[in-house]
Amino acid sequence: MTVNQMISKKESVSSDSELRIRGLLTDKGLKVLEKANIDALSSRGYGVPENDELTLEFYEGLYLVEKGILEVEGETRQKEDFQSLLRRYEEVDDEAWVKYLAYRDLRSRGYVVREGFGFGVNFRVYERGEYSKDTARYLILSVQEGKPVSLKDLTAALHQSHSLKKELILAVMNRRGEVVYYSVSQLAFV
Repeated sequence: MTVNQMISKKESVSSDSELRIRGLLTDKGLKVLEKANIDALSSRGYGVPENDELTLEFYEGLYLVEKGILEVEGETRQKEDFQSLLRRYEEVDDEAWVKYLAYRDLRSRGYVVREGFGFGVNFRVYERGEYSKDTARYLILSVQEGKPVSLKDLTAALHQSHSLKKELILAVMNRRGEVVYYSVSQLAFV
């Protein structure tokens, strides 16, 4: 079985426990060093390849660990589980859980999800089957229900999306941990 077949199979059946890709924990995310794994993951929209390694964001690593695709080793070569990775992610990002849930939900729906462009935008999302063929269609701003978002931040994200000709989507995590999506459009007062 090739690495690509393994990833496809594991993304659709998470209980399968064949071969796992090995990753190393770093301060900024996770590193994958094996060439075949780098090619397989990057072709599916995971990580950023550079210098013969692939750097995964924490939310990407969490998703792959949850799916049983990635096995992570820490600095002392001990195996890191989902909870320890999540704690590490929360140390560097207060919105870690909200971002991860939005990322997981979008990936489970078949979208390729990449890092955002700044201005409060967390992710850019490609239509199904369009990754590496076209640009991302959506920009995602992840928020938690009940936690205020400033009008200034929302306006900056909306201007960013319009200047890039993308649709801004607000991914709201409700109190039960479900993600609800809202399209954001410009409001004009006359």
